[in-house]
Amino acid sequence: MTFVRIGGVPHHVEVTGSGPVCVLSAGLGLGWFDWDPVVALLAPHRTVVRFDRPGLGLSGHARVAPTLRGEAERILRVLEGVGLGGERVTVVGHSLAGFHAEAFARLYPERTEGLVLVDSSVEERPRARVRVPRGVRVAGTRACGAILCAAGVPRAVGPALRRLAAPTPWAGVYGAGRVWRAALMEYATYGDVAVELAGLRRAVPLSGGAPVVVLAAYAGGSGKWLGRQRELAAGLGGAFRVARPSGHLVMRDLPVAVAGAVLAGARRGR
Repeated sequence: MTFVRIGGVPHHVEVTGSGPVCVLSAGLGLGWFDWDPVVALLAPHRTVVRFDRPGLGLSGHARVAPTLRGEAERILRVLEGVGLGGERVTVVGHSLAGFHAEAFARLYPERTEGLVLVDSSVEERPRARVRVPRGVRVAGTRACGAILCAAGVPRAVGPALRRLAAPTPWAGVYGAGRVWRAALMEYATYGDVAVELAGLRRAVPLSGGAPVVVLAAYAGGSGKWLGRQRELAAGLGGAFRVARPSGHLVMRDLPVAVAGAVLAGARRGR
C-alpha cells in the first residue's frame, strides 16, 4: 500500500506481482478491494496496479468534479507515481471506468499495451444524459452531499448498504462522507464524461497496435445488453467475450474471466 499525491490529493495505490504491467480501475463508487479476486490470479503473471479515485476507498477528498481527460491523465500520473512511468500497460476499466480506460488508450497510445473493458458503460446517445447544465448539477450534488453528511447518513447506513449489495471486509469505508460525496459526483457528471468520450472517439482514433477485449456480464434473461456490448467491441475493433454467469461486478462474480481477458489480450497483441 502506498499513497501518490496528484493535484494535491493523496491517492491510495497498491502494486502487486511482477511482469508486464496492467492497471485496474473500478466502476462508480467502488474501491481497490473489489479487484482482490482478480489480483490473486494476475499477480503471478503481471505487475498489477490498482488505485482509488479521489474520495473513494482510502484516497483523499475529491477537490474537483471529474472529467474524462482528467481521469485518463490520473491513470498516467498514478503509474508515474509508483515508478512505472516508462512502461507500456494494459489498462482495464470496469463500468464507468471503461470510459476512462478507453480515453487513456486514445490519448496515450505510446503507453498502451492493451485495453480491456469489463462490463463497460455504454451510451449511444450521451447528450440525452446532460439536459441540466453541468454547473447546476455539480452545485446541486455538492449541496446534497453536504446535507447527507451533516445528517450522519453515510455513517448510519453506508457500511450496511455496501454489505448488502456486495459484502466486503472493507465495507466500513462507506461510512465516510467523502466516499458518498465522490460517488454522488461521479453519478452527476456521468453524462458529461460520456459526451467527452463521444467527441474523443471522433477526434482521436485508437492505435491499431493495442488489442482490445470487451468482456460483458450475463446472468441470463434478455440479451439486449450483450448486443450493446457486442456493438461496442465491433466499434473498437476488439474481441468480444461473455462472462457467464455473472452480474455487473464481474471481478467478484467471475474473476477468472477478467484475468483471462487480460492475458488473452496480451497474447493476441503478440
